Amino acid sequence: MSSPAQHLSRLAGDGPPGRLVHVEEIPARPARLAQWPDDLEPAVLSALLAGGLERPWSHQREAIDLARAGQHVVLATGTASGKSLGYLVPVLSSVLEASTRGGVRGPTALYLAPTKALAADQLARIEAFAVPGVRAATYDGDTPPDERRWIREHANVVLTNPDLLHHSLLPGHARWSRFLRDLRYVVVDECHVYRGVFGAHVAAVLRRLRRVAGRYGASPTVVLASATVTDPAAHASRLTGLPVQAVTTDGSPRGAMTFALWEPVTDADGTRRSATTEAAELLADLVGHGVQTVAFARSRAGAESLATGARRRLEALDPGSGAAVAAYRGGYLPQDRRELERGLRSGAVRGLAATNALELGIDVSGLDAVLVAGWPGRRASLWQQAGRAGRSGGDSLAVLVAADDPLDSYLVTHPEAIFEAPVEATVVDPENPHVLAPHLAAAAAELPLGEADLELFGPGSRRLLDVLVAGGILRRRPTGWFWAREDRPAEHISLRGASDVVAVVETRTGRVVGTVDEASAHAQVHTGAVHVHQGEAWVVTELDLEGRAAHVVRGDPGWSTFAESVSRFDVLSTDRVAQRARVRAAYGSVRVTGQVTAFTRRLPSGEVIGRHALDLPERSLTTKAVWWTVDPDVLVAAGVAEEAVPGALHAAEHAAIGMLPLVATSDRWDVGGVSTALHPDTGLPTVMVYDGYPGGAGFAERAFVAFEAWVRATRDAVLGCPCRSGCPACVQSPKCGNGNEPLDKAGAVVVLELALAAAG
Repeated sequence: MSSPAQHLSRLAGDGPPGRLVHVEEIPARPARLAQWPDDLEPAVLSALLAGGLERPWSHQREAIDLARAGQHVVLATGTASGKSLGYLVPVLSSVLEASTRGGVRGPTALYLAPTKALAADQLARIEAFAVPGVRAATYDGDTPPDERRWIREHANVVLTNPDLLHHSLLPGHARWSRFLRDLRYVVVDECHVYRGVFGAHVAAVLRRLRRVAGRYGASPTVVLASATVTDPAAHASRLTGLPVQAVTTDGSPRGAMTFALWEPVTDADGTRRSATTEAAELLADLVGHGVQTVAFARSRAGAESLATGARRRLEALDPGSGAAVAAYRGGYLPQDRRELERGLRSGAVRGLAATNALELGIDVSGLDAVLVAGWPGRRASLWQQAGRAGRSGGDSLAVLVAADDPLDSYLVTHPEAIFEAPVEATVVDPENPHVLAPHLAAAAAELPLGEADLELFGPGSRRLLDVLVAGGILRRRPTGWFWAREDRPAEHISLRGASDVVAVVETRTGRVVGTVDEASAHAQVHTGAVHVHQGEAWVVTELDLEGRAAHVVRGDPGWSTFAESVSRFDVLSTDRVAQRARVRAAYGSVRVTGQVTAFTRRLPSGEVIGRHALDLPERSLTTKAVWWTVDPDVLVAAGVAEEAVPGALHAAEHAAIGMLPLVATSDRWDVGGVSTALHPDTGLPTVMVYDGYPGGAGFAERAFVAFEAWVRATRDAVLGCPCRSGCPACVQSPKCGNGNEPLDKAGAVVVLELALAAAG
């Protein structure tokens, strides 16, 4: 069998030179074994031994001991390190206490996962242990009503998700009183997923759960599991509001890994090959040489395209061989996922193209190689995906294929930013007022809020309660705050995004073919827009804002549409200020007002064939932002002429947004930006990057804290791009409302260097 280095040498030698930019050799890690606790329930110990688990890894034992002692704990170790045993052993042991109570249910446990698929997988694992007395069940939106009653009354391990907890269990807690009274453990799996606004929502839900459980006399121990993140204890504490101890020393063994950074080449016609096309070629080569490989794409469409491209290449060499490549994305039925798992285990499937849904989906082990088509957004995600290879202890190959993006281009040419830097801090703000206020209302509807509850929800909760009372949502009484309306507050809160969506409706049949969040509707489904949904093109005939519907007809007109917009921002408060070299950096609250004013139609060649005005209302967003200002005289002295200032600032803004994920757990679409040569609030040329969520999501604050590292990396990315005047890999943005005009790449470098303590 060829080694990973030999596979990589063949891949690099089979195509144009220059694609292999860097190779990092990551050494193997030996196992660190421990013993099962001496006082472990015999039935649990027998189940573990029967499953071939003769001894735990050291981190599993550490987490088990902490949890059984009542210490809240987060287990943050690598992919395939067996984190689930860290919470399953304490949970299964505790529920067996009922065996001596003459049939009384006894201690209970609640398991929370971000996806229904992951909860179903954990149920299958618990059932495979076959521990007598353990009655486990999944409880989600698909659970039939008759099963729900049995689960509430008899199950001692309930597996669900934060959405069900928010919409059903907490509002109906009286029906769960027997379960909640005996609640011993709450498991929060994959807790690194709970970041940004979603994380703030889940943090509020967990506080509501603690409060309701306390009403029934329970104070459960919380056990969290996470991929590797910076300071997992702090993240877990922000999520739960509790002191949490972290277990981070991974005792599981790993084989050596050869990790390559790969830059697609430019074809003869001057077009840079996409990461998806390049990864499809690499996947076909590896599969053709018997290397079982998973290739990750950024989107569902990308995964399907990657699989199709790999199959086509294989079929051209050996008809019938394309069947060895499959695609996986979120939304697959359980039987489809199980079939894929069987195909991978048997070797019938040698190549798998997947989205990051695989991280929380099927159980894959023993792969030889991983391809990552485009930076996945975070170092933690990169290592989680790369960890899918070598899971059986053998040596493995991982390849990051750079996309046409500023951050990708920077990272493959600065390997130290991947291999020598820690994974990102996970950003979550449980006191975001736009998130916390509706959850306070929901908490009051569950049980009236008292003074003693305010500490649980944070120091800002009293002010928010006053606002809710003034709005007639809550009623203040001497004993506390009471829900004052007829409806249910939980109905108005969506944990995973904006509560308001616009339905995309097929005009002919009335069928809803998809949804778009309201904030994006003006730009994506305005009248005349060409909207692509699951690979199909639809033309919007009317955007009905009042009815929250975009009416569409199926068909590809042969052109694409691009919205144009104008934006302005008002600085509401400046919370923090710092002088950075020759600019002044600031962080605070802003109101961003934007309006989509027109759209252009473009042919695939890029030729503009029409521009059409739109009459849409302004939209305002109050959020958090980081911005910097520079004196006009300093710009002129540095070589940026007055007429070039708007383009220089605009290009610097685009590049800075593209590089923000280097220091914060954001995506380009999580943030926005504006720039102006003269802002009325600052009186100076200003560049701003803001969180794209009401109240902020923590990304701008991270950017302010890591300002110099962020700006330096941005400068290096723009300066290192080989293009002459700006391209998608440096200063052009796919979401620019001004059609990427004006842009001045050279001026952007100057603007960025002025923010650095020393150029170079």
